[in-house]
Amino acid sequence: MTGIILDAVLMLMLVVAIGYGIRLERKLVALREGQLAFASAVTELNTAAGRAEAALASLRASGQETDLLHDRIIKARAVKQELEALIARSPTRGAAAPIIAEAESAETPEAASPSRPVLVSDTDEKSRRMASLVERIGGVAADVKPRPEALKQFAPVFQALAANQAAQQSLNRARRSLDDDLFAA
Repeated sequence: MTGIILDAVLMLMLVVAIGYGIRLERKLVALREGQLAFASAVTELNTAAGRAEAALASLRASGQETDLLHDRIIKARAVKQELEALIARSPTRGAAAPIIAEAESAETPEAASPSRPVLVSDTDEKSRRMASLVERIGGVAADVKPRPEALKQFAPVFQALAANQAAQQSLNRARRSLDDDLFAA
């Protein structure tokens, strides 16, 4: 009789152990699934951090290019003022007046002749002023034979204009790549 009781207790303990084992297995399966989901989340976070780091590097480079462009704009403005002062002191100022009036009367860049350079700007006022300046320079250059020292004097102006254009193109490329990077994410 004691043997039967002990066997019954042992069977009851085995049933409880099997039930506990099944419950433990379910918890382990849930834990493995959570671990896999966590690993994929960490991988996605790592990828996003890499993209953010690349975007920050691009933004820093754009900031440096912007500073460079700002310095060049300031220098170009100073050179422009010097150039306007030189044009104002020019002895052929009266001969260029009809050309200036013609450039100021033009409303749009399309009205300009194809042989004349047209500078495109954000506003019509800047466009007219730059077109007027180009015409004055062209009028003065047509009436006066260039001297070698005058060419040396205007060389920084031409260099500044070329540098300004190159910096603007570089800044535009940087902005486009930054926009592409930001919108790609």
